[in-house]
This record gives sequence, C-alpha cells and structure tokens, in this order.
Amino acid sequence: MGYVAFMNLETRIEALNKVGKTTAKRLERLGIFTVNNLLHHYPFRYEDFSRVAPIKELREGDAVTVKGAIELIANRRIRNRRSLTEALLTDETGSIRLVWFNQPYLTKNLETGTEVYISGVVKRDSLGLQFVSPAYELASRRNIHTARLVPMYPLTEGITQKQVRFLVEQSLPAASNLVDWLPEKIKKENNLITLGEAIKQIHFPDSDAQINSATERLKFDELFLVQLQTELARHERTVLRAPALTFHEEEIKKFVAGLLFILTKDQKIAAWEILKNIAEEAPMNRLLSGDVGSGKTVVAAVALYNAVLSGFQGIMMAPTEILAFQHFDSVCRLLPDQTLALFTRSQHLIFKNQERSEVSKKELQKIITSGEANVILGTHALLSEGVEFKNVGLAVVDEQHRFGVLQRKVIKEKGRGVHFLSMTATPIPRSLALMVYGDLDVSIIREMPPGRKPVTTRIVEPRNRDKAYEFIRKEVEKGGQVFVVCPLIEDNPSAQIEKKSVLTEYKKLSEQIFPEMRVSYLHGKMKGEEKEKIMAAFKNKENDILVSTSVIEVGVDVPNATVMMVEGADRFGLAQLHQFRGRVGRSDKQSYCFVFSDNGSSRTLERLRFFEKHQNGFELAEKDLELRGPGEVYGTTQSGMMQLRLAKLSDTALIKKARESARVILSQLLEFPELVKKMKEWKESVHLE
Repeated sequence: MGYVAFMNLETRIEALNKVGKTTAKRLERLGIFTVNNLLHHYPFRYEDFSRVAPIKELREGDAVTVKGAIELIANRRIRNRRSLTEALLTDETGSIRLVWFNQPYLTKNLETGTEVYISGVVKRDSLGLQFVSPAYELASRRNIHTARLVPMYPLTEGITQKQVRFLVEQSLPAASNLVDWLPEKIKKENNLITLGEAIKQIHFPDSDAQINSATERLKFDELFLVQLQTELARHERTVLRAPALTFHEEEIKKFVAGLLFILTKDQKIAAWEILKNIAEEAPMNRLLSGDVGSGKTVVAAVALYNAVLSGFQGIMMAPTEILAFQHFDSVCRLLPDQTLALFTRSQHLIFKNQERSEVSKKELQKIITSGEANVILGTHALLSEGVEFKNVGLAVVDEQHRFGVLQRKVIKEKGRGVHFLSMTATPIPRSLALMVYGDLDVSIIREMPPGRKPVTTRIVEPRNRDKAYEFIRKEVEKGGQVFVVCPLIEDNPSAQIEKKSVLTEYKKLSEQIFPEMRVSYLHGKMKGEEKEKIMAAFKNKENDILVSTSVIEVGVDVPNATVMMVEGADRFGLAQLHQFRGRVGRSDKQSYCFVFSDNGSSRTLERLRFFEKHQNGFELAEKDLELRGPGEVYGTTQSGMMQLRLAKLSDTALIKKARESARVILSQLLEFPELVKKMKEWKESVHLE
C-alpha cells in the first residue's frame, strides 16, 4: 500500500491514495477535509468477524471469517440486466459457495488460486451453505475488512465502508503526530490511555477491551473540555460585578396581588430565586426552564419590574419578531405604568402613558440610550451597533438556545456586567442542564396554571384523514380556531417523498376541504410586518385556520385556538411537536392535537405513540434525547454539543470524573500550555463565549 510522502495531520484528503476530486467532494459531506478529520471520524459500531473457522465447522447464521483459496469464479447475467458473480472457496476441510450481485470486476480481483479471507454471515439455500455479498481481502495483506473486529463508519452517498477503512488505515501513521494535550496527572488519576493509542484502537481494535479503553479516553476528552469551560465560566463570574438590584418587597407584593391570576407555587419559587440572585453583586446567570404555557413571562416581568424599581433598565430578547411583539404586548399589560420600547428589524414602537405609538428607528435609539425606556424588548436587532443602553441591570433572553452563544456574549458586553436570565420552553432534562449548562443556576416551573385541560392528542392514520377534517369543521363551527403546521414552505419536486408544504396545504384546505372557511398562511420568509398582520388577524378571530411552518413553534399565544394539526409529523422531534401542541390548550376550552405522518416505520410510530400518550414536556425531552441525541434536539450552537461525538448524557460516572478533574486543574491551568491551546481551538470550533 502506497502512503503519501511526508503525510501529517493537515495533509489534505485529496493527497491520499485513490482519492480523486469526486471522492474528496463526497468525503467533505462527512466533514472530512484533512487526515486529522479522518482520524476523528469514529466508527459507530463493529462487526465481529474475528473468529476464523474451517469450512466444515460452519453453521447457518454464523458471523465468521474463512481463509481459503478461490477454486472457481465466474459472472452470469440474471433478471433486469443485473449480474451475478459466483465463486467456490476451498480450504483443507471443504468448500463453500460465494455470491455477489453487480460486482463483475471481482473476476479480475479474485482470480482462481488467489488466497483470501472471506467475512460475512453464513446463509443456506436449496444448494446448501453460502456467503452472500461477503467482505473479502487478500490473505497477503494486513486485515482491515475481514478476520477481525471490523469498524463500521457513518457514510454518505457514493462512499463505502471499504473506502473509509482503506483511507483511515493509510492515515493511521499520522496519529503519532497528535499532541496529547491532557495533563499526565489526569490520565493517571483516571486510568486513561494516550491520545495516539486511543485513535489507533478506536479504528482497528484487537479486542473489546481495546474498544472500551479507546472509547473511555475519547469520551473523557469531550466531557472534560465542556466541564473545564463550565468551571472557567463559573470562575470568571466570581470576579465580575453587576449592580445589586435591591428587592423592593412592598411594590413586588402589590404587583403580584394586582395580577388577574394567582401565581403557581413553582412560579413563586422561581421568582424568589431570581430576586435573591439579582440582589447580589455577583452577576446572576440563571436558566428558567418551564413547560409550554407554564407562565415564564410573568416571572420574567417580576424581575424586570424590580430592576426598573432599582433605577436600571431591563432588556428582553426573543428569537423571532412574532415572539418579541407578543412579549411586548404581554409586558405592556403587566407593567402599564412603565415606558417600554419594542426594537426589531421592522418595528420600532414606544409604550408611554399607557399608549402605543410608532416612532422612527433613530428616535427609538435615542429613547433607549437616554434611559427614558425602562424596559426594552426586541429581537437580535437589539445587538446591532446603533443600539446603546443607558444602564442595563437585567438581560432576559427567551428561547436562549436559538441564539448563538456569540450573540449572548454581545448582550453581556453591552450590559457591561449585568444579571442574565435565560428562558426556555423546551424542557431541559436535569442531566443535560448539568452537562451543558453547568455554569448556570436552574429554576424549573413544572406546574401548569389552574384550569388548563390536557390537550387530547391523536395519531391520524391516512384512512381517517376525512374524519379529522370533519371534526375540525365542527370545532370551527363551535367558534374554535385551527393551526396547521407543515415542514416546508413550497413543495420540492425533486424530493423522493412528497412533503407537505405551507402553500400547497393552504391551497388544498382553502379551495377543496374548507372553501367556506377563512384560511390564511404564514412562513418565516415573509417580512416581519406581514407576519405581525397575519398573526394579529388570527388572534382577533378574523381567520379560522392558519397554515404555517414551524415559525409558530414558540410563544405564539392564541387562547381561542383549539386544534393543532401537524403534517409530516415524522420530520419533527418530540420536543418540537410538544411546542406545536403548546399553541393550543391555552384557555379553559378542551383542545386537540392531530399528528399526520406518511412514514410508517416502527421507529416513527414508536416516537409518535410516545408523544400521543405523554403530556409532560420533561418526559418528552428525556425520550427525545434518548432517541435522537442532544445535537439534534437542542441544536449545535449549545456549549460543546457539536463535539459530543462519543460521549452521552447517560455517561454520568464519566461526567462526574471529568468535572472533578476540571475543578482540580483549574488553578494550575497555565502550567499546561498544550491544554490551554486545545481549549482555545475547541472554543473557536463551537463558537463559545
């Protein structure tokens, strides 16, 4: 096998043996650009073909390797212009048939008399035992495809397992150039092998024990970097100072007593935890996690009001204009005596003396900078350079996992040492909170406001679609409203599976199914003003049905909506489906959620049945995490999420070890320059603050 001369970790993939432009492009889809990327492209499982058996001992169902010589080999045509390659493999104990489909070139690779290893599962047909499409390897070469624990890799179209193994084996000598950045004392304390050894063993292990030791080391690395970042963030907070926002007990009690509803026990506890935090000079960094509709906004309003009473500004950001406007609307009602501003890309509103008015962007910037506006609400537009605050005491970010960490950093910088409250309606399991948000204190609202009825959820089979439409018709006749969520904006004609789209669904519902009803549609590519107009019309009951993309996933509050219909439900995660369901059931009326899917796979049905039976967002989040992993559920902008290739949140013992090691090493960090360098590279790769 020919290796590249002077190969190192930065060697481009194109320089490797048998990698042309086409193969390089395909490998890039897997994130493989260099030898280093290839070495960190880990197997996701192993086929155990380490048992080499004589032919006479083979039994049907054996996953095994045989060493023998090709006695006969020939191609023949079968149905549909396909080709069949048949061979006879012989050792000193007997012979067995080998069969491959559509690989006529094998007659050149495996000539009569060639000694080979064959690995696969033994099958039986009317002629006796055989191997169908087995892996093969010349006996004169080092085994990487047969007669061992064979690594199986994540692939992309046009790339085979054999290709990846061939390229990894070429690149393996470069593993000795890897800098082992983990301090020696940590390796010893945790009984971990070296990095170079772990990379070699993860790809071509000789035993299960080697797989375990390699996996343990590489998992530890991932977890240790997250935990070290968390410990650094905690340490930085101890030296930062934020304004101590005195608890204005009398005014806050009066505010709570004046609400049109009674706060739940969880809301009261969360509000008290926040008020205690912001009364100190150490900057608060708290996550408020609560299920859909659990009443997080009013808790945030309590904290914002206390900041204003202390003589400071409060800011609140949301990921979409729809949600920012809705928060503005809610906070105007909750704090009618304050001066509020709404600053988004398309909207510049001021609420003063209990009246709203539109102002120019420049004028609103002046109002914010002067401190006239006590509470400023908006989208990421608030982070643009033209917006300067006078004296921010508290920053609240809703659905904070939708903001890049970089944006959150800008908020902190603009506030120059502020108290920071993150809110999410995507319930975050405690395991994830400890792993990823280790530098945050967490408040959880589990209770729902009294009077809310659980939303009746049903998976609708294709044959029952008309019945569901009839049910929806009756709901609208009773005065209810309907959300319909679709995965795409427009149909993609090249897609293999027909996917429901907003525009197609809108046309079908408005023209064929419900021509007598008022149907509107909404999607993310519309301008902010247009979206607000459509949402306002729907909220004011001017429309019966709103067809939308996932833009309505969070925060949209239409108490009169009683039906949520989700098309292509298999394309959404459980946490997202739960968000959609949370758009209904926001009053004392009984509400319904219907999920439709054309994907009948058992995995899809298992997920959707779990969703049908469970209302608790935290249970759904745990299940989603188990089925899809944190990266898919919470997005890759989370702290270190992108780097969790091997480690799982269930690796609790290893997480604990990594955290303890991170705490121990923190004070001696500067003694380990390689670790400092690795941390810097890692932070850049995941865009951490």
